[in-house]
Amino acid sequence: MSEPFNDIRQVEMAIKAAQRMVGQATMSMDEDQLKSATDALSQAKKQYADALSHATGVDEEFFEFSSELIERLDHQLTEAKE
Repeated sequence: MSEPFNDIRQVEMAIKAAQRMVGQATMSMDEDQLKSATDALSQAKKQYADALSHATGVDEEFFEFSSELIERLDHQLTEAKE
């Protein structure tokens, strides 16, 4: 019963970490920070995909919101790299 909760918690933590790193990287435009932010976002995407595969059906709002956040972060990083 606690596994879906743990999956959701992992996704939340991964997205929050990615948000911080993307924010810092896009402000500094430092190559190393951009790479670290890209890695953090990739980890968040993986956590999201793993949790989604275990989804219970009651977490639809969470997954929709998380997906939108990930898309925004992805777009922000892509723009910074161009």
